[in-house]
Amino acid sequence: MNFTHYKLGSLDKGTTVVVHLTGNAANVRLMDDGNFRNYKARRTHRYQGGLAKSSPVALTTTKRANWHLTVDMAGLSGRVKSNIEILPKSLPPISRSYATTSPQDIVDAVDIKARASSPGQYDLFISHASEDKGEVVRPLAEKLRSLGLKVWYDDFEMKIGDSLRRKIDQGISNSRFGVVVLSPSFMGKGWTEYELDGIVTNDVRGHQKLLPIWHDLSSDDVVRYSPSLADKVALSTGSTAIDDIARKIYEAIHLGGEKHG
Repeated sequence: MNFTHYKLGSLDKGTTVVVHLTGNAANVRLMDDGNFRNYKARRTHRYQGGLAKSSPVALTTTKRANWHLTVDMAGLSGRVKSNIEILPKSLPPISRSYATTSPQDIVDAVDIKARASSPGQYDLFISHASEDKGEVVRPLAEKLRSLGLKVWYDDFEMKIGDSLRRKIDQGISNSRFGVVVLSPSFMGKGWTEYELDGIVTNDVRGHQKLLPIWHDLSSDDVVRYSPSLADKVALSTGSTAIDDIARKIYEAIHLGGEKHG
């Protein structure tokens, strides 16, 4: 049986996992460790969920445990793509003894609401040259998104009328990892250099981790361009398939999505 597996790790009771499906209806199951082992062995198992005929699907954990989510087409026809998000738990109610407000409290609350309504945290930002979209970047971005990662990729995020600089700054600032696709086309371009400078600054400050990918480059090419980047362990499209690069990035981000078959 083929299925997509998201290893969610330890979650508290009452945590909501939202599953987004594209394509056909699919079976969606949220299970703890023991029931997931039974599921893989095709034994009787218990789970939250079932046949999902619409998207998104919200499932809630019933206890504190290590949790797994699977998407499969058992007994169904067609194809489906999926990604997930884990919603933060609600904050406890404010104690009545602290329920007074001041003008500054109102200003702070408005600021918090504005930040909450802005685009959510991304797992990674992809910096690249437009010449590399078709061969490398779009397939990589789509594979990463299908694995359940939240990806900032300009074709996904940019809309007509958007400020390019502002959107790029937001994307870099709100991403935990910066994937940089270094290539001959990347080097020396204004926007790619701008993005790289931002990612390197965040990496040095410990706010973000830089993940380099080399495309049509040798180690000597990278050394000539940037000795500091050449010192980073990188993946190369010359020796690693795009799907394998996506899985290695996925593992580095520790979300644990795996494809089984």
